[in-house]
Amino acid sequence: MQQLPYFFSIMNWDWDKLQEKRQRQTGGWGGGDQGDTPPPSGPDFEKLGDSFRRFREFPFPTGKLAAAAVAVLWLLSGVYIINPDEAGVVLRFGQYDRTVGPGPHYHLPFPVERVYKPKVTQVQRVEIGFRSPTQGATFQQGQGRVFPEEAAMLTGDENIVNVQFSVQYQIKDPVEYLFNVTDQAAVVRNAAEAAMREIIGNSLIDAALTDGKLRIQNETTTLLQEILDRYKVGIRVLAVQMQDVHPPKEVIDAFKDVASAREDKSRIVNEAEAYRNELLPRTRGAAAELVNQAEGYRETRTRQAEGEAQRFIAVLKEYNAAKDVTRKRLYFETMQEILSRNGVERIILPRETAGRVLPYLPLDRLTPAPQTGTKGGN
Repeated sequence: MQQLPYFFSIMNWDWDKLQEKRQRQTGGWGGGDQGDTPPPSGPDFEKLGDSFRRFREFPFPTGKLAAAAVAVLWLLSGVYIINPDEAGVVLRFGQYDRTVGPGPHYHLPFPVERVYKPKVTQVQRVEIGFRSPTQGATFQQGQGRVFPEEAAMLTGDENIVNVQFSVQYQIKDPVEYLFNVTDQAAVVRNAAEAAMREIIGNSLIDAALTDGKLRIQNETTTLLQEILDRYKVGIRVLAVQMQDVHPPKEVIDAFKDVASAREDKSRIVNEAEAYRNELLPRTRGAAAELVNQAEGYRETRTRQAEGEAQRFIAVLKEYNAAKDVTRKRLYFETMQEILSRNGVERIILPRETAGRVLPYLPLDRLTPAPQTGTKGGN
């Protein structure tokens, strides 16, 4: 601060030289050969020079007061704020010291301590086999740039398939994330490619193209997390999403034929399943109906036989008690039942006349008469 008067004396000297130079170029502002020339437009240089002189003569603080002001500003530079989506990692002389959460904090100013603020809640994304046209855009087939060297993979049945997928992840450990690796996105991309190649190598091509995608995604997520934990990258894998899986373009027509045949097979199987589901319940219903009818008939016949047996036992008991009366009653009841039937011709004769009548059977009414006629018009 003791050099400030010297600094302002230099500024004043430079200003005086600039003013003299302008007067020589213009011949003076109001005199000389160009006395009629008006002063140049712009700021009032004389007032500006006076301001510089007053600023030079201002009594600036010197010594301990200036040092104290600088020290206060240096100490205040250690105040910092961590946002809700961030974590504060504090280094002391280049070595990790502590991790702080969201809110206002203080650290020893530079060069003693330094703070990094990684966004631990932000979901980051890397793409393998393709690149979206813009950062953060959703994948659409046919858009973006394709990387065949990343997408081409060998399946377990020795077929080549192009797999384009993405990985979503978050920061799990900010210290490991910041200091164990340098290019975190490249590490995740290489590890994800290695994990997917291993899972695809243990799968068949039909599973990769059709119904095995979910299993492949889950196994790849688990294996990728194990790889990143082994290298202590400090990343949590949220999801692995297969965007597009297709065979190479040289054999894609053959795979389309296979897929069409597989769809026909599925359609026929579904139709057969529908027919079976329609026929079996109806057949089971008919069978259950027959079983119920048979059981009902069995119960009816059983109850009827038991009733007749009980009736016979009761009649036998009465018969043993009074045989003559019971015999006559049974005879009368039987004759009453026979004679009361419809269509029975009843002829009543006295006992004396009945002994002289020749009994005969009405065969003409019991047997239908043969049809008469000529065959062929005879």
